[in-house]
Amino acid sequence: MQRTFSTNGIKTGLMAGLMAGLVCLPLSAQAWRAWNRHEVLPVSEGVWEVVNRVGSGAQDYWCGIGDFAIRQLRTQATQRIYIWQEIGPSVNRPGRKSVQFALTPPPGSDISTGYSLSVKIRGDNLNAATARNYCYDRFDDPRFPFN
Repeated sequence: MQRTFSTNGIKTGLMAGLMAGLVCLPLSAQAWRAWNRHEVLPVSEGVWEVVNRVGSGAQDYWCGIGDFAIRQLRTQATQRIYIWQEIGPSVNRPGRKSVQFALTPPPGSDISTGYSLSVKIRGDNLNAATARNYCYDRFDDPRFPFN
């Protein structure tokens, strides 16, 4: 009896291995880009970080999370967005800075609204529409050629 060699088993095994590898990609590969090109990445359940770019300021982080909240999460314009963790090292992009945000206030934080725009105070918050409006302050910025 002569045995024949079949490649079907090998192909099936390779395809299964490839699919398993794709499913196991780290969450950092699932970046969402805001209007201002800042990456928004998940940190934990209900917490996202906006990763800096060269020259990023407070309005860039707020623009990123406001755009994400409205366009990706489909939140109401009046939904409050809270700083979960003030500016510090990125969880998903080592060597970069980020600000973590959530739609719920961090436990034990002062959530009263301030009078200046900041990313240095845990619990500081804006509504989604106001945060997203900071995207439109950059129309004249040559780094953002969307105008």
